[in-house]
Amino acid sequence: MDRLTARQLFDAIGARFGLRWLAGMRGENRAIEIDTSMERRPSMVGYLNVIYPNKVQIIGSEELRYLDALDSRQRWETVQKIFSSQPTALLVTKDQAIPSDLREAAEETHTPLWISPKRGHELLTYLQYQLARMLARQTTLHGVLMEVYSIGVLITGESGTGKSELALELLTRGHRLVADDAPEFTLIAPDVIDGTCPEMLRDLLEVRGLGVLNVREMFGHTAVKPSKYLRLIVHLQPQKLDAPPNDPMTRLTGDVGYREVLDVQVPQIVIPVAPGRNIAVLCEAAVRSHLLKSKGFDPAQTFIDRQAHQMRRLPPW
Repeated sequence: MDRLTARQLFDAIGARFGLRWLAGMRGENRAIEIDTSMERRPSMVGYLNVIYPNKVQIIGSEELRYLDALDSRQRWETVQKIFSSQPTALLVTKDQAIPSDLREAAEETHTPLWISPKRGHELLTYLQYQLARMLARQTTLHGVLMEVYSIGVLITGESGTGKSELALELLTRGHRLVADDAPEFTLIAPDVIDGTCPEMLRDLLEVRGLGVLNVREMFGHTAVKPSKYLRLIVHLQPQKLDAPPNDPMTRLTGDVGYREVLDVQVPQIVIPVAPGRNIAVLCEAAVRSHLLKSKGFDPAQTFIDRQAHQMRRLPPW
């Protein structure tokens, strides 16, 4: 999402923070938008600032005292500056009495004016997190997102390669389902992608021949996970009998590479699918191998180093 209206934000956080909408109801379509072309992005949320305005201006006790300390002309000019920047909303903390000039200006300029019983730092911390997440870049990928050995693994492949059957087998082996068919991914940090399940598909897994299964009811509450960071992609690929032999290095290292998701390079392992292969065991082994490599242990490189050491020990011809 690259656009968030005042109404959407109020609906998302209103109940949690006991928000009340006091003025500027006609400004409910004012929006916070992400514009990557701007040299300086405006701050999304912060305490009252008339020099570098925030999109959501938090007004606490100190800000109200500052306004009260100004003479009538300075106060009028400051209030005009606050609303001329067209903030998405003004948020007053701790159920403080709102000055009449702020309320009237909010109504005249159609600027949403909210009030909360919560303290400013609590509102600021949560809003920074919530806005960053709601406005983060998102994408939907086809596959099954699982938690395998504590990391998020996306199982991909063409239709009919057995993604759902593999997920079902992994569930019986104690791993957990996050999302089937269309997991949603959000870039919550420069190199962190969080995967979640659309509400409509929550707890469900579709398996050919069996139809839609409710994983939570079949395997228990611990068999599902609401979200997981994406750390590995396992791609299922039908094995062709007439395919040329694998590259010698591929036989040592495996068919490993990377797939770009939201501009992040995610490790990918390709597993050939053929009759008689235990794909669940291979998937678990792929995850274990990835975990070892992430800790600096590379068995293929260890073998290459051993071979090189042995060759150096051989006498010259």
